[in-house]
Amino acid sequence: GAYVVLYDGNERLKKQKLKEQLAEASKVQIVLGDFPESLMDTLDLVVLSPGVPTDLPVLQEMRKRRIDVIGEVELAYAFGKGDVLAITGTNGKTTTTTLLGQIMKAYREEVFVVGNIGNPYTVAASQMTEDAIAVAEMSSFQLESIVTFCPRVSAILNLTPDHLNRHHTMEAYVEAKEKIAMNQTGEDYCILNYEDERTREFGRRVRSQVLYFSSRHKLERGIYLDQGNMIYKNPDEVIICKVEQLPVLGTHNYENVMAAAAMAAVYGVPVEVIRKVILAFRGVEHRIEYVAEKNGVVYYNDSKGTNPDAAIKGIQAMNKKTVLIGGGYDKHSEYTEWIQAFDGKVKKLILLGETKRKIAETAEKCGFRDYMFADTLKEAVLLAAETASGGDAVLLSPACASWDMFSSYEVRGEKFKEIVNSL
Repeated sequence: GAYVVLYDGNERLKKQKLKEQLAEASKVQIVLGDFPESLMDTLDLVVLSPGVPTDLPVLQEMRKRRIDVIGEVELAYAFGKGDVLAITGTNGKTTTTTLLGQIMKAYREEVFVVGNIGNPYTVAASQMTEDAIAVAEMSSFQLESIVTFCPRVSAILNLTPDHLNRHHTMEAYVEAKEKIAMNQTGEDYCILNYEDERTREFGRRVRSQVLYFSSRHKLERGIYLDQGNMIYKNPDEVIICKVEQLPVLGTHNYENVMAAAAMAAVYGVPVEVIRKVILAFRGVEHRIEYVAEKNGVVYYNDSKGTNPDAAIKGIQAMNKKTVLIGGGYDKHSEYTEWIQAFDGKVKKLILLGETKRKIAETAEKCGFRDYMFADTLKEAVLLAAETASGGDAVLLSPACASWDMFSSYEVRGEKFKEIVNSL
């Protein structure tokens, strides 16, 4: 019933095109470019799209005038019904959210998988009943602007530097992530990574009940790996599966599976339902995704490796000599640890995009000189195909976002697959 103003700072957009995308365009006023002073005092509520930085001057002015500024997630939570299970972390969010969504769908009728995964929470909110479960992937951008958002079960998978161009400091980035649990009480659960120093420490401060997952330690209570078994202990001990039975590769994926399994288990999903779903789960597109084998060389698409830590996981999952394609949009990341993680596996690094020279300088400092530059993704793939020998792997794992050359990591991954399949 509200009067709606749609605002975008980009004055090059066409109002008519925007109106064509709206179901009830006649009821919406569209404002582009600078926000008019005269309109400011007519506003009761401002809702941010997650991509909008919270420190823009126009927003500071709105807050000065005591106008409530919230995010899209907060709006969806206010209107949505049922329970929310929410996941954040630097890496593994999409895999964990997808898997948890599948587990919950095997257990309950009305499940919505929403958020940073590509399905807007606000779109699903209007369809929810009291029996609904929203499985929500939450980015730091989305969590920055929550007020009352409170999941029944939350999870922070890990915390490593990312999006520092937006948050400016690691402390601000971590603070945004930790907001996922800020409204939780002793009746709720927070699932945390025991192997991550920051999340382990956060577990001592949080008000909700904490359950850890661990890939290296036997826990008194939680979910952990022990002698090839995934064990859930809360308080009774039950073997969920053997890790060799899982179709997904790598310790980071075992951690994602444990996080999803723990979230489902504390919510009340029977272990046999959890087991059945995780043993059939094959991972997500663009995350160490097998593409094809050409002339004895195996090609993998890890376009979702949009920061150095995610790209380290990509390298660690490789069990062959690897030609690595990296580089892209500059999020002000540091690449030293990524280069050091090559560990003799990377025979050639092919760099492209905005960060290629910055990464090359870091590689030189780390004593790695087997790199070359490419201007396009196609040129990079052709160079990789020439460089790789039978028995090698070619891995696209950029350690950077895609926005200098592609509109999203999905588009970059699709293009990579298209080029590889045409070889």
